[in-house]
Amino acid sequence: MTKHTGIAIIAPGGRPPDDARLPIGLERLRARGFVVHNYYEPDGAFQRFGGTDDGRLAQLKAALADPAIDVIMAMRGSYGLTRLLPRIDFDALAASGKIVVGFSDVTALHMGLMAKTGAMSYAGPMFAGDFCGDAEDALTMHSFFTCLAGPTHTIVEQVSGNPTVAVDGPVWGGNLAMLVSLLGTPYFPALPLIDGGIVYIEDVNEHPYRIERMLLQLLQAGILGCQRALVIGEVSAYRLSPADQGYDFDAMLAYLRATLPIPVLTGLRFGHSASRVTIPFGAAGRLRSDEQGFSLTLDGYPSLGR
Repeated sequence: MTKHTGIAIIAPGGRPPDDARLPIGLERLRARGFVVHNYYEPDGAFQRFGGTDDGRLAQLKAALADPAIDVIMAMRGSYGLTRLLPRIDFDALAASGKIVVGFSDVTALHMGLMAKTGAMSYAGPMFAGDFCGDAEDALTMHSFFTCLAGPTHTIVEQVSGNPTVAVDGPVWGGNLAMLVSLLGTPYFPALPLIDGGIVYIEDVNEHPYRIERMLLQLLQAGILGCQRALVIGEVSAYRLSPADQGYDFDAMLAYLRATLPIPVLTGLRFGHSASRVTIPFGAAGRLRSDEQGFSLTLDGYPSLGR
C-alpha cells in the first residue's frame, strides 16, 4: 500500500463484539500504510446493528463521498445489509471505483452491486474479526494484500478427494444463506452475468441438511445447472444429533456429487474460520483441480495495481 491509500471502516450490518478493541485494528491498518477513515461511531450503534438503518446507510454514503477513500471495509457481518438494499445507490458505488471488502452478510452487497451494475467487489476480511483480534492471521493477510495489489490473484489449496476439473468462468458466490435469500429479488444477478460461472459457498451454524437443501433450491431455481463448478468453503459450527443416523457432511457431499450436474470441490479456506482467502467477486476465473489439490486464478478485477 502507498502512504496515501485510503480505507474506510463502516458497519453496514452488525455492531462489533467489543468496541474497546477497535483502536488495535486501526493501528494495524495504519502500520500497513493505510490512511484510515472510521465512520462507525459506538454511540450510534442500535440494537444488534452498527447503527440505525439511516445511520448505517449514512456511513456508506460518507465513505462514497470521500475522494480520499480507495477501499471500503465492513466492520463485520452478522445481519443488516438486507434492510438497506433498496436504499443503496449502487450506480454511485460502482462509479466511485472504490473496492468493497467483506463476506458473510456482506454477500448481499456483493450480489446487489453485481446485479444492478455488473461491478465487482472483494469477498475478504472484515475489520473487527480480522484486524482487531489478538493477532492477525498470516494467510488472511497475505491473500488480501496480494489480491489488493493485483493485477492477478491465485488461490492454491492442497486437498485430496476432489474431481479432476479444468474450467473457466466468472467467479461468484458467498454465504449460502444470503445467496438463497436473494433469489427472486432484484439483487440476484441475472443469468447472463453469472452464466458458466464458478460458484463458491460458505456458511456457519447451518447443519449439512440445510446446506443440501439450499443448494437444491439453487439447482431447482435454474442457477446451479448453468454453472461450471461448485467450490465449497468452510461449513462450520453446526451440531449433529442422534436423529441424523449417519447423515453428516460427508454423506451430504456424496449426495451432492451424485445429484448436481456440475463438479463439486471442497477444501477452499474461506468462511467463518480464523483463516480465509480473498476472492474477487465477479472476476474471470480459471479453476484447475487434480488429485493433489486445486488452483483458482483470478483476473480482470479492480485492484490498487490498476
